[in-house]
Amino acid sequence: MNKIEHIGIAVKNLKDSNSLFAALFGKEHYKIEAVESESVMTSFFKCGPNKIELLQATSKDSPIAKFIEKKGEGIHHIAFAVDDIEDEIERLQREGFKMIHDKPKKGADNKLIAFLHPKSTNGVLIELCQDIDD
Repeated sequence: MNKIEHIGIAVKNLKDSNSLFAALFGKEHYKIEAVESESVMTSFFKCGPNKIELLQATSKDSPIAKFIEKKGEGIHHIAFAVDDIEDEIERLQREGFKMIHDKPKKGADNKLIAFLHPKSTNGVLIELCQDIDD
C-alpha cells in the first residue's frame, strides 16, 4: 500500500454536507459522482495532499444507508492507494484477510476498488484503490 488515498464519510444529505465541508476546508468540492453499483452519490474534497469522500445513499438498501441506520453519520472507510489491486487482493488473502470483493470493480474518481471485510481489520472498513489508466 502506498498511501492513504482518501477517507470516506457517510452522510445523510450530500448538499448540506457539501456546504459544511466547504466551510470547514475553505473551498468547494471538486467532483460529484454517482456510483450506481454501490447505490451511492459521492462528493470529493481536497484538503492539502489528502482527499475526503462524502457518501450519500441513493437507495434504502445500499451499504451507506445500512451504515447510517446502524451507526449514524461519520467515518465509513479509509482507502489506500495501491499499484496493482489484483496482486494486493491476492497478497492480503494469503495473509488471512477476508475480502468483501475478491475482484476489483469500478468505483468513483477513476479508480478500481475492492473492500476488505472489517471483521478482519479490527472493525475498520478498508478500501483498496488503483488508478484506472485512460
